[in-house]
This record gives sequence, C-alpha cells and structure tokens, in this order.
Amino acid sequence: MASEEVVAEAVEAVEPFETTADALLRGRLPLAQPARGYRTNVDALLLASFARREKPATRCLDLGAGVGAVGLALVVMGRAERTTLLDLDASVLALATANARAAGIADRAETLLHDLRVRLPSVLGGAFDLVVANPPYGVEGRTRPAADPSRAVARAAPAGTLVGFVRAARAALGRAGRFCVVFPTLDLGRLFDALRASGLEPKRLRFVHPLAESPGRLALVEAKAARAGGLRVESPLVLMSAPGVATEEARRITETL
Repeated sequence: MASEEVVAEAVEAVEPFETTADALLRGRLPLAQPARGYRTNVDALLLASFARREKPATRCLDLGAGVGAVGLALVVMGRAERTTLLDLDASVLALATANARAAGIADRAETLLHDLRVRLPSVLGGAFDLVVANPPYGVEGRTRPAADPSRAVARAAPAGTLVGFVRAARAALGRAGRFCVVFPTLDLGRLFDALRASGLEPKRLRFVHPLAESPGRLALVEAKAARAGGLRVESPLVLMSAPGVATEEARRITETL
C-alpha cells in the first residue's frame, strides 16, 4: 500500500498544479481537485448511488480513483466501511489523501500508487467485496484531457487500459464481490467483451438519459464472477425533465445522495 508519506514523496518530484476547493454531498465531502483538465463530474455521483447497498461494503476498491470522489463518497454515505483509492498519478492521490482527511475519514481510506497495465499486488487478490471505476477514458480513440500536459499519461487510454481495469477488478473481488462501473453507451459492447474475457458477467444495467426523449449516453453496469445470463435492466435514469431542470431523482442523487 502507498502510505501518505510515500505519496507525498512522489509528489515532490512532480511540478504542482493549481487546484480548486469544491465539495460533494452538501459539504460532507470536501474535494480539492485540479483547476483545469478532467474534473469530478456528475458521473462520480451516479456511480456511487448505483453501487451503494443497504448493507455497507466491508472493503471498497476505487480503480482510477483520481481525487477519490467515488470511493470517499461511499464511505461518507456509510455504504463502505473502508476504501482503497488506486491511481497511477501520485499528485492526484495526494489530493485524495487530503480529501479523506478533510472529510474526517483518513483512518478509513488508503491510497495505492499503481499502473493498472501491471497486475495488482497478490496481497490484494480477493480482498474486496466492492470494486468501482469511473474510468478516465470513453469511446475508443478518445481520452479525457490531463489536468496538465506533463501528466497526459495519467488520463490517456493506451491499448489495454480497459482490459487492465477489468482484470484488476476481477483479481480484487472476493467470492461474492461486485464490480460497478460507469461507461459510455456507444462503447458498451467493448466493456461487456472485456468483462466476459476476464470472468465477469454483467448482472445489472441502468441507462442514463439527459432527457426522457434523448438517447442514453451513459450506462451503469454491475458485474460479478458468475454464470452467463441473468442480466437485469433497470428503469432508465433521466437527469432532466426539461433542459436545465433536474428530475427529482437526479436532484436526490446530486444534492443529497
């Protein structure tokens, strides 16, 4: 595991970038994050809401965690007892550590500096009952921009990135564990192929629509190590009843969660 000291030492070698002070969950989760480039958006809250269950996860792993929005939100909501935040960018992990401290949950959150193109440390095998991912890539051939050009590798999508995420999820999950991910609908087939190639089967699916009459742009997917079949498609999540007017469910997720 990468301790706060290890992450801090790694950050010393990286040129600092400008940050902003934001918050989620009506201020319960302070969120320091890069001022430019990819920033936490509604996708993180949609994923946290989709992944939560009445019984809290014992250990949650947030793959490509960035500043920790999803994993930390699950702990703050009381839907995960502990979380491990994994990313290959030491500077954003330092912000994730600071965010956990600001939220008063530093003792329940740890960071792991790791490149998912490399297999997870064996000590993590089967250690988690929930794995979440809001991957820093979208439709194949596109990437979310880095906060700083010198860190482009942290937000790029080289060949094998999706496979690395899915393999890591499969390796980390315990016997009855769940992998929850938010992914663009246009590339959903590639996600399903990667899941099945790694021994995970999609079991729950919910499409996210900007408006009721608009095509779904995102899919929320829950996968497990299980037999093929049995995919449950839930009612769609519609974000706006009219342009600029959030639906009641969207408000509940983004404002109160």
